Amino acid sequence: MVFAYFKRLNQTQKQIYRASDKVTSVRLPEPGRFYPLVSHLEASLKEEHRGRIQTACQQLVDAMAAALNIEPVSIKVLAARPSKDWGELHGLYYPRDGGTRARITVWMRTAQQRRVVAFKSFFRTVLHEFGHHLDYTFLNLADSFHTEGFYKRESSLFHQLAVDTKVWITPAAQEPNQQPKDDAREYEAFKDTWANMKKQLQENK
Repeated sequence: MVFAYFKRLNQTQKQIYRASDKVTSVRLPEPGRFYPLVSHLEASLKEEHRGRIQTACQQLVDAMAAALNIEPVSIKVLAARPSKDWGELHGLYYPRDGGTRARITVWMRTAQQRRVVAFKSFFRTVLHEFGHHLDYTFLNLADSFHTEGFYKRESSLFHQLAVDTKVWITPAAQEPNQQPKDDAREYEAFKDTWANMKKQLQENK
């Protein structure tokens, strides 16, 4: 199954899309060794201290990158999510640009009420953006698209790292097939505003 925006891709992009869609999991070696880092991230989010949350996120993605033998990625945690009529922006991934390391940006508070994001949602956002990093560095794809395979890879990471699956995993979280509607909406929302959004965030670094 392909998402609606597939038909708007050129032939090269479609080849990348299909290659991404074929890979449904990424196996972490000894996933149990990451549990303390995940628990530390959860505790840091409860403390609502942005600096400690960012440090915990960096420690986790550093450990995953090292375990998978891929280049590291920097992560930055900001406060309230940006929002417009298309909804709230949860995270962004910037591929490596020349000598500049790839980086992830995630937001820790909701846009409207400025509440700290629920841990499972925040954690999945981190894994989602790390998934884009994996597309470039682990799968060696020339681009990173939201495919069914991409969402399954994200879920595979989540299930390996979920310390307490009885608490964290809900039926909705187990169904990557629920993503197409959101993905199509995201594509339409960002195709015209993406460049401006990245420029604004770059200026506010």
